[in-house]
Amino acid sequence: MESARIIATVTRIVRDVGIAEELAQDALVSALEQWPRSGVPDNPGAWLTAAAKHRAVDLVRRRETYARKLAEVGRTLDLGEAAYDPEPSGPGDIDDDVLRLVFTTCHPVLSADARAALTLRLVGGLRTDEVARAFLVPEATVAARITRAKRTLAKAGVEFEVPYGEERTARLGSVLEVVYLIFNEGYAATAGDDLLRPGLCEDALRLARGLAALMPGESEVHGLCALLELQASRTPARTGPDGRPVLLADQNRSRWNRLLVRRGYAALARAGDGRAYGPYALQAAIAACHARAASYEETDWATIAALYGRLGALAPSPVVELNRAVAVSMTEGPAVALALVDALADEPSLARYHLLPSVRGDLLARLGRTEEARAEFERAAALTRNASERELLLGRAREPGRAQGSRARNPGRAEGSRAR
Repeated sequence: MESARIIATVTRIVRDVGIAEELAQDALVSALEQWPRSGVPDNPGAWLTAAAKHRAVDLVRRRETYARKLAEVGRTLDLGEAAYDPEPSGPGDIDDDVLRLVFTTCHPVLSADARAALTLRLVGGLRTDEVARAFLVPEATVAARITRAKRTLAKAGVEFEVPYGEERTARLGSVLEVVYLIFNEGYAATAGDDLLRPGLCEDALRLARGLAALMPGESEVHGLCALLELQASRTPARTGPDGRPVLLADQNRSRWNRLLVRRGYAALARAGDGRAYGPYALQAAIAACHARAASYEETDWATIAALYGRLGALAPSPVVELNRAVAVSMTEGPAVALALVDALADEPSLARYHLLPSVRGDLLARLGRTEEARAEFERAAALTRNASERELLLGRAREPGRAQGSRARNPGRAEGSRAR
């Protein structure tokens, strides 16, 4: 929960994200050694930040070549708890150091894949296997990317700052992508017992709002803001009292957060003319279709399918096509959609993507092919590492004829014929 802020604060001192992460981990080890004896402090985040700062200053002091930098840091550094602000002062505020960290880890000296992986690791706090899941690639590949990215940033001497002008614009695409992925992991957790990781959603929302304030003229920044606000609005209704997932068709829409819905509409309006929407604004428009529907039965699936068609033309992706198939199933029937899904069967990036057999199982069930549907749901359950999703899918396997559904992992998704 505190890692992004601690790493960002220490990076400001040592100017090396790899070293900053190590110092943050050292502070945690110290806490694990001391807190059982002394008790957990009233403000654990402040304690960890102060401990990491002390280690950073000690490191700087040991490096004679950093003497001048130490003098600069010493004039502004306050190692006490009073300097630590555990929460942003308002819902639209963001910790400046975290924003600097995002732009640093998204520096163009890194490849696009390396930028996203490193930012998800350091800012999103995702484990390496979770980052790998987000990109549908092997864990070893992501681990190598992250290690190389840290070394590259250190070797290039990248400044810890929010850039200006053209340089800021050049990094924007990567920044938006990682904010999107951080939210996505919070919205539907890769692994663990819980469906949601609300802290990640909140972090992503704060980052998106901060970017919108920083770059008010960028349409896609507002598009991403709109998408995250609208998706986050459903959070109260997405799980029941027992923590089990509640499908979209069964959600109590009166529990959707109307303030976030209104914020989403406002951000989408700031994204500009709908005819010129970028990928994030298009996904936000899809989410808005769900938000405008008073009930599941009133959902405008034809518009959603058309929007996915535009999104697929603008930003081709097998996941987008999977989502489009779900929407098509609601307008043209499951048989037409099944043909679209089957066309994705040999897509390498979806080989271990549990939502492909999940969607296919739903379509087969709607066609009355229950035994085939059962096999698909069982295959999907074996692929997912999230306990809540596994339980849901095994329930579908036991009752494949029940009209539920699946959704592809994408915040702007159609969310399935009877999905979450």
